[in-house]
Amino acid sequence: MTTLPMPEEALRDHSGRDQRAAPPEQRQIQVIRRDGRPTPFDAGKITIALTKAFLAVEGRSVAASQRIHEIADELTQQVVEGLTRFSGPSLTLHIEDIQDRVELALMRGGHHKVARAYVLYREERAKERAAHAAAKPAEPALQMRDADGTLRPLDRAALARVVREACEGLADVSPEPVLTETARNLYDGISTAELAQAPILAARTLIEQEPNYSEVSARLLLAELRREALAHVEGSAPAHSVTQAEMAERYPAYFAAFVARGIEAGMLNPELAQFDLARLGAALKPERDLQFQYLGFQTLYDRYLLQQDGVRYEMPQALFMRIAMGLALREIDREARAIEFYELLSSFDFMCSTPTLFNSGTRHSQLSSCFLTSVPDDLEGIFNAIRDNAMLSKFSGGIGNSWTRVRGLGAHIKGTNGQSQGLVPFLKVANDTAIAVNQGGKRKGAVCAYLESWHIDIEEFLDLRKNTGDDRRRTHDMNTANWVPDLFMQRVEANGDWTLFSPDEVPDLHDLYGKPFEAAYLRYEALAAAGEIKVHKRVRAVDLWRRMLTMLFETGHPWMTFKDPCNLRSPQRHAGVVHSSNLCTEITLNTSDDEVAVCNLGSINLGRHVTGKGLDRERLQRTIRTAMRMLDNVIDVNFYTIPQARRSNLKHRPIGMGLMGFQDALHALRIPFASEEAVRFADESMEVISYHAIEASVELAAERGAYASFPGSLWSQGVLPVDSIEYVAEARGNLDLDRSQTLDWGALRERVKTVGMRNSNTMAIAPTATISNIVGATQSIEPTFRNLYVKANMSGDFTVVNPYLVRDLKARGLWDEAMVSDLKYYDGSLGAIDRVPEDLKALYATAFEIEPQWLVEAAARRQKWIDQAQSLNLYLANPNGRKLDAIYRLAWQRGLKTTYYLRTQSATHVEKSTLKKSDGKLNAVQVQAPAPVAQAVPVPPPAPAATPQFCSIDDPGCEACQ
Repeated sequence: MTTLPMPEEALRDHSGRDQRAAPPEQRQIQVIRRDGRPTPFDAGKITIALTKAFLAVEGRSVAASQRIHEIADELTQQVVEGLTRFSGPSLTLHIEDIQDRVELALMRGGHHKVARAYVLYREERAKERAAHAAAKPAEPALQMRDADGTLRPLDRAALARVVREACEGLADVSPEPVLTETARNLYDGISTAELAQAPILAARTLIEQEPNYSEVSARLLLAELRREALAHVEGSAPAHSVTQAEMAERYPAYFAAFVARGIEAGMLNPELAQFDLARLGAALKPERDLQFQYLGFQTLYDRYLLQQDGVRYEMPQALFMRIAMGLALREIDREARAIEFYELLSSFDFMCSTPTLFNSGTRHSQLSSCFLTSVPDDLEGIFNAIRDNAMLSKFSGGIGNSWTRVRGLGAHIKGTNGQSQGLVPFLKVANDTAIAVNQGGKRKGAVCAYLESWHIDIEEFLDLRKNTGDDRRRTHDMNTANWVPDLFMQRVEANGDWTLFSPDEVPDLHDLYGKPFEAAYLRYEALAAAGEIKVHKRVRAVDLWRRMLTMLFETGHPWMTFKDPCNLRSPQRHAGVVHSSNLCTEITLNTSDDEVAVCNLGSINLGRHVTGKGLDRERLQRTIRTAMRMLDNVIDVNFYTIPQARRSNLKHRPIGMGLMGFQDALHALRIPFASEEAVRFADESMEVISYHAIEASVELAAERGAYASFPGSLWSQGVLPVDSIEYVAEARGNLDLDRSQTLDWGALRERVKTVGMRNSNTMAIAPTATISNIVGATQSIEPTFRNLYVKANMSGDFTVVNPYLVRDLKARGLWDEAMVSDLKYYDGSLGAIDRVPEDLKALYATAFEIEPQWLVEAAARRQKWIDQAQSLNLYLANPNGRKLDAIYRLAWQRGLKTTYYLRTQSATHVEKSTLKKSDGKLNAVQVQAPAPVAQAVPVPPPAPAATPQFCSIDDPGCEACQ
């Protein structure tokens, strides 16, 4: 039998550089050998090792050699890119990390024979090392290097204490495997920063086998944060690693010093020093530092905690109290309210949106999440609107712009007696402005452009996100959305014609909806037919609908949002018109030249408000009462970058309380997402939230007064969100939607009429992509994406495992290495794993296994209780024209106000490296071909599928409100 030279041999023994291999980017990279000694990284060794491996398996002919050398070069580049993807100016790799990446490259490239032989070889070598482990000498004495270059002995006992503390109280975890894996990454002269990271990275590798190691990883990072924060605040490094028990004693004194240091650094609002800091410090609950999952804590560490010169000095409980203090600045008993707000935030029962977490209590307290504007039809107004976008983006927040008023291509311009170039060139400028203003490096400016479906430029608007065509007429970074009138959908259903206009000739259509819009539109169609309107175009409505769906499938844009239900059900119909939604399609507020709509968001963690018997209504009521007060306070302490935003927010006082953890709640109640029971629970839970949100706003109105524009609103007429459904039904002639109620709405309706509301709008369900990570909840109203997957964001790669599934599999004796391997192979889906019982397959069905109709039905039942809207993503595993047509028509027919992303399965699924079947053999991983698109009406043409996008501020490709 031919001996196969493996990459391990070359990586260990070869000392020369293969000049054919491209060197990695310029940075300091070293490799830790198994004996702990560091050596310089040499990409050429990978190339030589791969070449030898291929030659051993495939032969040594001249033709084969040439091809093998080319393959080896290409694979080396892939390996190096994978290894250095998240590195900074320096990087330390273990030899096993490199070999893992080589395996992955071989598998991805389809070189299964070489990969199989490589895996078997590594296993044999591992057994040999294990057999000789007993004969190895004692662990070498290593030294660590402080930041100032001083060398001192590495204290293995102290390291073991930190790891043991991180494992305390957690089921099914042990410090031994963490310490064993950590030891592999230690070397003589290791820096203190690398030493702190070593056990964290070690614990991360164990998460896929046991989800509780996620908490271990978080606690190890917490230990490093304690050292970092205390040293900065107290002025000197602690003499030893501060334990969690010691921190419980030190937190109050640390907190007062933290506030002083933050004010001194110019980061915190000096007004915070006027609080009774001793009282607030005594109210902190250090044990709540231990409730984070690793993904959440790393996100908090990287993005949210205050830092100075790259050193974090804000501990988690200080963060939550700082936010609470910022929201309590105008309260009479500030300390009592700050403690109340802190209790809610630190319990993870509710979480404010990202801008509030970033900025509350700081010198620039821009706390609002969403801004909506309407762009006027003149040059000065257009560029003022783009300037406003830049100012609003500066301190974070997502923006929705209505561009419908801007005249279309070919329209007459009186001032120059020329023809308009349409709105696309201006959209290009808005797109580039959003990229230029990146909110201090925290996240890109995030903008969504809305356009009504009758605009003459609608067809060019649909093409904005395409990767082909004239790049000067493309906006690759800006989101887009269709603002669709009911009349257009009725023409689609009737297979009728549709007329496109330039808004300068039909100026009132922008402000009309319902029957008045229909009457005006029919009048303009008659004028166009008579030749009295110059710029117009007649198309088949179904053809335009097809193109909308085609672009949505191919590019993910424009999203589908519906103008009439947003306006007909708006409580503020008397005060203006809703011209668009926001960045994430959950806000529906009036806009005008004088008013930029602003909304302040936060989300209830629904999973923490259920028991085995159902909703914990008392706890939910307490959460909502406090949360509504916090959100109302945002309006008064907020920093407004433009006067139109301040004017609008103080006059109408809208807020948007939403929810996250809907899937967690279903898991706790053991209800499958794809079921009538889940739809009923969506209805029940949203009714309770709606009732208490409105009730809390009435209580605030009794204490503080109703909002200024309350007279004349639907609220003032006793028309609540659940009542406004009938306006849509009347305008359309029918609305197929369940109208059932269970609470005493009559009594509340009378209180609203007589006492008033503090807030014009109270509810909106945002995506919550990042804040749900922080609190360890499932996102918003989303189903589980996958039961096991790797999430990549700006903080690195994170293994995410569904803990509810693991709990149930353990209870049935099914959680083992083979199950982990199968979950990897089947992209986190249970459907193809025969030994999993059918009830668990139904309960843990993932997003692409659930028919999207269930998502729409649940959303429709929620929508009847909500005065704004909800960010509703739709998932299609095998999209085709018929399915797209059916699901979006259903969304409109059920009265939904908006939808968000359409997510489709990618052509290639989750990364799969060393996957083993239960018999120990290597799985052959094949690339999945995209499913054929059925020929149906309408027919989106086949397009390269893209990995589903996630709207998250810590995801490099997408931005979100929360």
